Amino acid sequence: MIDEFLAQGLSDVEEAVRKAAAVEIMPRFRQLAEHEVDEKSGPHDLVTIADRRAEENLTAALTRLLPGSAVVGEEAVHADPTVYGALRADAPVWIVDPVDGTRQFVNGDPAFCTLVALAHRGEILASWTFAPALEELATAVRGQGAYVNGERIRSGSPEPGADLRVAMAHPLYTSEADKQTLSRLDVPGIAARPCGSAGLEYLRVARGEMDGLAFTWPSAWDHAAGLLLVAEAGGAQSTVAGIPFRVDRDNTLPFAVGRDEATAVRIRELLRGA
Repeated sequence: MIDEFLAQGLSDVEEAVRKAAAVEIMPRFRQLAEHEVDEKSGPHDLVTIADRRAEENLTAALTRLLPGSAVVGEEAVHADPTVYGALRADAPVWIVDPVDGTRQFVNGDPAFCTLVALAHRGEILASWTFAPALEELATAVRGQGAYVNGERIRSGSPEPGADLRVAMAHPLYTSEADKQTLSRLDVPGIAARPCGSAGLEYLRVARGEMDGLAFTWPSAWDHAAGLLLVAEAGGAQSTVAGIPFRVDRDNTLPFAVGRDEATAVRIRELLRGA
């Protein structure tokens, strides 16, 4: 069933992602009323009517495209944490972040995106990263490469001798213990800055515009689409335990992403304090 869908249904997913953005997100971009923005865990953890409506739209569309599939969406998990358990079940799962970069969206910054990934038994099979305000769609299918607006992309390797450009977990969302861990990246040869939209940071690594990422949180909707995109562009990732990050298990955090294997290892070892 899944192989047949991957062979024939990918364009339908793209259409569903574009439609959700066109109907539920872009009409509200820079048009949000005060009552359409709420806090979740605190003032820096925001949700908007666009997040909720887009996830509802995508949940209906994606499960219709692949009968028997489940959806693990950021807003659904916020309402009912047990939804996350679908990642460990046998049914194929759509992993959805309706508006990745909600803070940017609320502030009128175009650097936000919609993230969708299809996974089965923990393996990410296909992904879509759509930045509607930037008019960019990045796609990846396991074993078939990574593309932006239909053009294949490759991450390549950093320029020898240049500082590594690394985006790391934003301090607004980082515990004191994690801040101490991330401070290990403050060494010569690393040019680190706070992460924006996770999905767009993964895209920058896949394109070779950034060299690596360091994340301290495990939310599948932030990482699934980007991890496949980077892998298919030639990049690598692993947790500080030296094994790949997977969406269907408890991971040892933080984890590192690099535009090539050597870069991922270097960031990982710094995070470990090695």
